[in-house]
Amino acid sequence: MRRPLVAGNWKMNKTTGDAVALTSGLITELAGFTGADALLCPPFTALAAVGETLRSQGSAIALGAQDLFIQDSGAFTGMVAPGMLTDLGCTYVIVGHSERRGRFGTIEDWMTPEVLALFGDSDATVNAKAKKALAAGMTPIICFGETIGERKAGQTDTVCEAQVRAALAGIDNATIGQLVLAYEPVWAIGTGETCDAPEANRVCGLARSVVASVAGQAAADGIRIQYGGSVKPDNAAELLGQEHIDGALVGGASLKVDSFAAIVRAAR
Repeated sequence: MRRPLVAGNWKMNKTTGDAVALTSGLITELAGFTGADALLCPPFTALAAVGETLRSQGSAIALGAQDLFIQDSGAFTGMVAPGMLTDLGCTYVIVGHSERRGRFGTIEDWMTPEVLALFGDSDATVNAKAKKALAAGMTPIICFGETIGERKAGQTDTVCEAQVRAALAGIDNATIGQLVLAYEPVWAIGTGETCDAPEANRVCGLARSVVASVAGQAAADGIRIQYGGSVKPDNAAELLGQEHIDGALVGGASLKVDSFAAIVRAAR
């Protein structure tokens, strides 16, 4: 059986002091819990402090980053290299989140498509980042998902299949089975809207079938597929109880000790 993985994506939240306090609270709250893997993905500025807190308290909670760059070093102002992340203890990294792809359901007035395109990941960069993460010894959490327009147009399956295939291109079959995919319907991220559990399971099952066609059934059976998109304590058990959903990529609910711990426990 696949071991569930629940990851907290803190996005652009928490100062270093706030991050340490949240981490310490989670360590206490989840002490002794062994039913699922837990992962914290704080902003870059808090990675060192969160990592040190986890290590000093002997916690099994893992540390991950929210993004990485596709070069190991160089004149790339503002970027963070894979080796910089592993140096801080990161074992996971989120790749291709919709907020990095620039695939928003609603774009705030101050954010134009032109601005988003400057930092938006494409299928090609998602694949490159996944390979760089693997080369550095980290497990990439590769995100995929459709916009509300694509869903209404009946393109969910086509879009998701294309994104998964592109993300896995050129990665050897044995390695693919050790990756993590995260189905994040763009229209459910930060909106309060949640894809209902049977439909989320169906799309995750579709992704698993794509993996089987690309890398074989063993890889499909091994790969962990998370659901992300307004996951909360009150819907976590139903979502995480589905056959093809092996955990969650949690946004807002990961910023509070009680709500994130409840979701982790729901993945038992």
